Formats: sequence, structure tokens, C-alpha cells
Amino acid sequence: MIGISAIAIALLLLMVLAYRGLSLLILAPLLAALVALVSVGTPLLASYTQVFMGAAGDFIVRYFPLFLLGAVFGKLMEDSGSAEVLASAIVERLGDTRAILAVLLSCAVMTYGGVSLFVVAFAVYPIAAALFRQAGLPKRLIPGTIALGAFTFTMTALPGTPAIQNAIPMPYFGTSPFAAPGLGILTGLVMLGLGQAWLNHRARQARATGEGYGNHQEKAPPAGHLREHAAGEGFDLAEVTAQPIRDLPPLTLALLPIVLVIVLNLLFTTVVIPAMDTGYLAEPTYGATSIESVRGVWSVIAALVIAIGVIIATNLRRLEALTSTLDSGANASLLPIFNTASLVGFGSVIASLTAFDTISLWVTSVGGDNPLISLAIAVNLLAGMTGSASGGMSIALATLGDTYLAMGQATGIAPELMHRVTAVATGGLDALPHNGAVITLLSICGLTHRQAYLDIAVVAVVVPIISLVLLITLGSLAGSF
Repeated sequence: MIGISAIAIALLLLMVLAYRGLSLLILAPLLAALVALVSVGTPLLASYTQVFMGAAGDFIVRYFPLFLLGAVFGKLMEDSGSAEVLASAIVERLGDTRAILAVLLSCAVMTYGGVSLFVVAFAVYPIAAALFRQAGLPKRLIPGTIALGAFTFTMTALPGTPAIQNAIPMPYFGTSPFAAPGLGILTGLVMLGLGQAWLNHRARQARATGEGYGNHQEKAPPAGHLREHAAGEGFDLAEVTAQPIRDLPPLTLALLPIVLVIVLNLLFTTVVIPAMDTGYLAEPTYGATSIESVRGVWSVIAALVIAIGVIIATNLRRLEALTSTLDSGANASLLPIFNTASLVGFGSVIASLTAFDTISLWVTSVGGDNPLISLAIAVNLLAGMTGSASGGMSIALATLGDTYLAMGQATGIAPELMHRVTAVATGGLDALPHNGAVITLLSICGLTHRQAYLDIAVVAVVVPIISLVLLITLGSLAGSF
């Protein structure tokens, strides 16, 4: 009982102290040590060096290329002006009469193509502010609109997205980025439809009361709190808030890298890699593994490398400080992966405790004969507690991934369906008020939780959970498709 109480207190402290800005690099090992210290028979130093660091190191080894290439790709899209061009083009074509749809689609196109959600938020916000003011829509709806486009269906539901939320389940289930494509698309459309319906409803209410945009003085967001949480994702506030006027690429060149990421990802997953002779992977030198465990990661790596090369080749004169851009992108990948790896290490220490056997038995029994329900609950709760979609997912899979895979095989549930449920489950409670991306988005918009969090909560918490229930229901009835 003491061990379970210690785990619960540690998770609560993790949520509260992370919200208050304490670095996860310090917080995660400190709380892991605290739990080990009060647990009878658990060696403190061994828990840190052998369990915590072993799990954290394994996560970094497995996923660092994705974090690195994703950050570099996003930085190149930003510095070349491609992100700005894409946002402006979509807004211009849809106009202010469809301001909400224009803004959320701008965010969706870029995040589905691999652009960091922080880059997207900074690129889209000035355009959204002007568009909402012209359309007479309340400024308080902007964060919810950006959140719907950047934080939800393009990150977790749509097949092929290079987002880390879609990549982490692949080695555990032997799947690809395109796992359960039909269900993924359907779930994504439900998120988009319900989220947009809510925002349109709120817009009609505002128009009925004559609220308008509101009296807001647009200015740079406050640096202090924003810098803490944006930096927590490897995002440099100063570089984004001080962008000089520059030559922008044409729309076709701006869109090309995103199209390449999606198309090449599919091509490598379904054609190129399956045609390769990969029998050597069974050798100890290469980890004694199989192509199923690395195919998805290889596909994303190859697609991002080629897309990065194309951005550089087609925007060389616009990237006046190419070395600086590449350095900034590479540096931006370090803190996010170490933060997430620290959460994985924390989860591994928790999983090593005797008390965790009781917790895992309870968690895996939820949902009866359907492990999808248990998996969804476990991932959602951990994502909410840690304030991190990737962190919550990593803890759940690192501690119970093999168990869920075995449960799925025993009940005839396809690994592809388990992959998609896991990814979508990260996109619910992760967007609670203490989430770093939520705090950063509100700061970018110059609004408070009181003013704008309700809409974020509906489109990024309630709607994804409803969509997750639908996904599990349809998947249980129809299987993976």
C-alpha cells in the first residue's frame, strides 16, 4: 500500500511541478529516486544508473533520428518562409467568411507535413489575428482553432503523419506510420468535424451578442513564461519573434517538401523497404531484430532526409544563414528528446517496483476482454499526468507494451489497430491546462486560460476522447482497416 501511495504522490508531484516550470531533466530522476527510496528493498543507485538511465538511453538511441530530422525540417520550413507562404495561401483562398476553417486547415497541412506545432503556431497566429479581426470573430477563439488544426487529428489519427506520436508505437507493435489507415482517416474526420462544429457554434454565439474581435492591443507575447515552456520543446522564442522581411518562395516550392514527406513515407513503407534484402538484421551486430520493428522508423528517416535536401536545394538563396539554421534545428531537438527520455526513465523505475504489479494488473483488467479499452485508458491517464503525449505513451508502452501486444494477439486484435488506438489516446488528456504546448499557445496569442482554455479543452481534450471511443468501437466490430 505504501508503494502504491508513493507512486500516486510522485505522479501528482510530476504534474504540479512540471506545470510550475521545473525541468523534467531534474524532476523525473528526482521523483524516481524518491519513489525508490521509500519502497522497501529497492536499491536507490541501481534504480538510477541501471533502470532509469538504461530506459532513457534506449529511448534516445531508438528515436533520436526522428527528433533531429523533424526539428531540422521544421526550422528549414520556417526560415525559408515556406510555413508562412502555406498559411497565407490557404487563408487567401478561403477568405474571411471561412476564417476558422482557413486557420485550422493552415495548421493541419503544415503539421501533417512534419512542421513543428510551435513553428506553426507562431507562423499562423499573426494571420489568424488579422483574419478574425476582419471577420468580426472573437480573438479568444484563435487558440482553440490553432489547437484543433495542430494538436489533434494530424498528430495522432491521420495515417502517415511523421509526428512522434505516430512513430513511437511502431517498434512495439511492428507496424508502419500508415497503421489502420481507414480507421485513422475516419477518426481524423470526426475530430475535424466535431471540433469545427464547436468553434462555429461559439462563433455564432459571439455574433449574436455582437461581441466582435474585442479590444486587444497586439504585441509580442510575454517572454518569461513562454520561454520556459517553448524551450521545454526545444523551441527558440527569440528566433521566431524577430523574423526579418525576406524573399518568400512560391506556393509550389513551399508545398513540395510536405508532399514529399507524405508520399515518400508511403513509398518507402510499402514498396522500397519491403523489396530490400534485410535478412542481415537477424545478426547480433544489427540488434538481432526484424524489418517489422524498424521499417516504420526507416521510412520516416528516409522521407525527412530527402525532403530536407529538397528544401535546401530549392531555397538556397533564401537560407542566407544555412549553417545557423541547421545548427538551430539540431539544437532544438535535444531538449525535447531528453525530456521525453527522462519521463521514460521515470516510468521504468515505477515499473520495476513490486507495487507496480498491482497497478498493472488493475490497468490491464479494465475493459474486460477488450485490451483496447485498457490501453486507451492507460495512455490517456499517463499523458494527462505528465502533460506530454509522447511521454505518457512512452511510459505506457515501455512498461506494458509487451503485455498489451500479447493480449491483442490472444484476442485477435491486429497490431495496426493497437497502434492507432495508442496514438489517438495520447491526444486527449495531454492537453490539460499544465501542458507546455497549451501554455505556449496561449502566450503566443496573448490570452489567459480563463479567456480561451474552454475552447482548447473541447477541441483538444473532449473531441479527441469522443473520437477515441468511436475508434475503439469500430475497431472492435470491424477490425483493422
